[in-house]
Amino acid sequence: MNWGTVCCLAFAAVFALIGALFAALRGRAAMLVSGFNTLPPSKRAQYDTAKLSRAYRNLFLCWTALFAAGALASVWVHEGAAVAAVVVWLTWLGRTVRWDAEKAFAPYRK
Repeated sequence: MNWGTVCCLAFAAVFALIGALFAALRGRAAMLVSGFNTLPPSKRAQYDTAKLSRAYRNLFLCWTALFAAGALASVWVHEGAAVAAVVVWLTWLGRTVRWDAEKAFAPYRK
């Protein structure tokens, strides 16, 4: 195995564990989302925590699939495929992260 395969498999394992945690905890997992746990309880009550948890579970599982595909492509196609998977993930992460909590959680408002 090359370094790209190992790195992609490590990322895939971490994201799979986090996705499984979100799946197991369901609505309570919303407290693990950065910024949501710092909101006052009165503000947190305005959001659908089950929908928020499902969205983050799906996001982490998609990232798992991305890195698993990067690991497979790194073995079968070219070692540079792992770099491509990381670049795709960083772009995806950059488009997902919001610095304003109101904008980040607006789709999950009840």
